[in-house]
Amino acid sequence: MEKQNFEIVSAQSNVNWVGRKVTGAHNGNIAVKAGSLILTDGKLTGGKFIIDTTSIKILDLTDPATNAQFAGHLASDDFFASEKFPEATLEITSVSGSHVEGNLTIKGITHPVHFDATVNVKGDQLTATSKLVIDRTKYEMKFRSGNFFQNLGDTLIYNDFELDISVTAKEA
Repeated sequence: MEKQNFEIVSAQSNVNWVGRKVTGAHNGNIAVKAGSLILTDGKLTGGKFIIDTTSIKILDLTDPATNAQFAGHLASDDFFASEKFPEATLEITSVSGSHVEGNLTIKGITHPVHFDATVNVKGDQLTATSKLVIDRTKYEMKFRSGNFFQNLGDTLIYNDFELDISVTAKEA
């Protein structure tokens, strides 16, 4: 059994996010701080990512004041509580083909997640992509959720948000 360890190259890795509400959507990105992926006999078998919640950016709001206000709200206790929880983690627990299972921890709260991932290795470089759909309310992000508040009308924010993950890693 050949085991290979690949270290995430933060500058070449990215997480794009989309959050939807009744009246539209917002999107942005958040940095991958560090991490590694483990391959056994050329197949993904494990790994862990650390996401920097203090790096969250909003890309669709061009007005600087509105953007700063929204970024501050995402960093607040209503959402990521970035000051108290500057990191979120995703740890892979099992892989079957392209199907990955793992544990996602946000705000110190851990829940199992599953998703499909595409992994390619060329020489000593690995690239991987995946898309996760996360229910924010499982991580105490209840702000304007229809599960917890009534009569929100067009201020309702949908519970699910999407993460498009793209990472590059080098063999250690």
